[in-house]
Amino acid sequence: MIFEKIHTVPTSQELINKAFKRSARAMSGKTIEDRESRFRANESMLLTAANILTDNLANIVRRFPSFEQLPRFYYEITDILVGVEKLKMSLASVDWASRKIHEISRSYVGKIRNSDLPEPIRKEAFGRLASIIKSINKDLLFLNEARNILRKLPDVQDEPTIVIAGYPNVGKSSFVSKITGASPEIAPYPFTTKGVAIGHFMRDGMRYQVMDTPGLLDRPMSERNDIERQAITAIHYLDAVVMFMIDPSESCGYEIEAQKHLLAEIRENFKLPLLVVSNKADRSEFKKLDEVEFNISTVTGEGIEDVMNRLMQMIEEKRLSTSSEELDTEPAI
Repeated sequence: MIFEKIHTVPTSQELINKAFKRSARAMSGKTIEDRESRFRANESMLLTAANILTDNLANIVRRFPSFEQLPRFYYEITDILVGVEKLKMSLASVDWASRKIHEISRSYVGKIRNSDLPEPIRKEAFGRLASIIKSINKDLLFLNEARNILRKLPDVQDEPTIVIAGYPNVGKSSFVSKITGASPEIAPYPFTTKGVAIGHFMRDGMRYQVMDTPGLLDRPMSERNDIERQAITAIHYLDAVVMFMIDPSESCGYEIEAQKHLLAEIRENFKLPLLVVSNKADRSEFKKLDEVEFNISTVTGEGIEDVMNRLMQMIEEKRLSTSSEELDTEPAI
């Protein structure tokens, strides 16, 4: 997943301890025989400490992804969870510290070479380096907190996606299992209680993604907080179509009218192609509804192939429509 390569971000004190311990080790390996070797040893201590700090800080910045190149879905989710601008500012502070330490260490190497006694100059340099690192401690703490949050995001691929919506217990997870041939992977998700269920399947040589988001698309909008509403907005940026599943038998525990009301809210809030499907056609209390395009049973498999054919058609129509819109917006040469 895109955030998995971000390592734990150390605190300022951890960085200082690491750098100065390695520096002391560098000195202990030197043989001090004369003035020249004494100066070289102090210079080595300073450069070792500086290199440890600059390398560690540079690695922190490098391991975070470029936000300009993030898929829009992940960009929006990152902005909701931790704030993209805050991340950029903290990473800029860390990058500044890396470059400043490099600059100062080179300056102090020159001072050591022109001094009578190297130790006071080297100690002064260490004080400057430690001061710079301490000045970004809040940024380091924030970046580590952000890293811990972002690593828990689900592995949502940039590929054609079917998003499943509908009340709990209408058969969404059974549908996902049926079309993927396996139990979907349940990944942590910051806005749901159960974790998003993600499955994949191949069709005509192309891989598709199917996603069920319990806790997001399974209750009225009036019951959601602002962050959940933003999370729903982020789903808009997936290359997706939406399948809304109704249980006309009401064995899910929700009346048909309540399910229709949720469908109306999904239509209003999602500007994505939407297919309405009734599940549990195998049950005696099943009723046919006018709003529904397909009746299926995830128990018997009835109607599932027809639904899949229609979803594939919708994905292709969306792809062609998007391509056409992009062509229309291209500037004339």
